[in-house]
Amino acid sequence: KEGGALKAMSGMPMIQFSLVSMLELADKGVFTIEKVVEKMAHAPAQMYEIPDRGFIRKGYQADLVLVRPGSEWTVTTDCILSKCKWSPLEGHTFDWKVEKTFVNGHLLYNNGEIDETYRGQELFFER
Repeated sequence: KEGGALKAMSGMPMIQFSLVSMLELADKGVFTIEKVVEKMAHAPAQMYEIPDRGFIRKGYQADLVLVRPGSEWTVTTDCILSKCKWSPLEGHTFDWKVEKTFVNGHLLYNNGEIDETYRGQELFFER
């Protein structure tokens, strides 16, 4: 990559689409919705022993996603938020859409708009 490793555009071209991909698999009967929540929220917090994350509980950080089924959309380069600006899913049409994302109770993503002024908190891994 031009400019060396420190200037190379990074990003994970699948992370943005991981939740809607799992929800599509739930629609096909591969997983239950409960299993999607377990795998996408509970399991990472438990595996890495991240305190106060991964569950909706009193005293926990409010990291939430509002998704809507039946909202057909197609992955294009214009909608990719990762700095690398590509995805192996370009051209794929999803039937689930992330409408809002809350991080620590703060509305960070709202129907395509990102609050660039908000900075999250450092995560601590107890593992």
